[in-house]
Amino acid sequence: MADQNKPEGYEPRMKSEYRNRIRQAMREQFGYTNEMQVPKLDKIVINMGIGEAVADSKKAQAAMKDLAAIAGQKPAPTRARQSIAGFKLREGMVVGAKVTLRKDRMYEFLDRLITIALPRVKDFRGLKGTSFDGRGNYAMGLKEHIVFPEINYDQIDQVWGMDIIVCTTAKSDAEAKALLKEFQFPFNS
Repeated sequence: MADQNKPEGYEPRMKSEYRNRIRQAMREQFGYTNEMQVPKLDKIVINMGIGEAVADSKKAQAAMKDLAAIAGQKPAPTRARQSIAGFKLREGMVVGAKVTLRKDRMYEFLDRLITIALPRVKDFRGLKGTSFDGRGNYAMGLKEHIVFPEINYDQIDQVWGMDIIVCTTAKSDAEAKALLKEFQFPFNS
């Protein structure tokens, strides 16, 4: 499904960067013989937990609206699987929201994350280079969702944290880290 606002033949900047430069650099670095062996980005999953706002449905709706503005698509609510009396939590209550980005939206979000959002993080010293899961996926967390330009700081009532998982088709962490370094991820190690 193509976006209506995009001109004919539009391709995100990061996607064309991958096709034109990164793919060739990865082939040279790891000696892939087949084009299909070259790792690529599979999806980006954004998860926002709204645990303390379970009693107030307006805060949950505001968090989902902010996540929709950041991701560019409607988030899916995550619900509690069981009731926990100590947390005043009932089974089925909304405790978070998640979005899975693929294709063009994934590349556009990645571009905004690297070029705009991460430089706006307070006391930013780079991303940990050890947050890979062993299968080529990278996970990171942000404490404030207000670093994204889509969020108007004056109109929010609460600052939310979020987890961002970048899934790749790489077979090892070394290949995935090399791929993300080519995408200009600011690793500190």
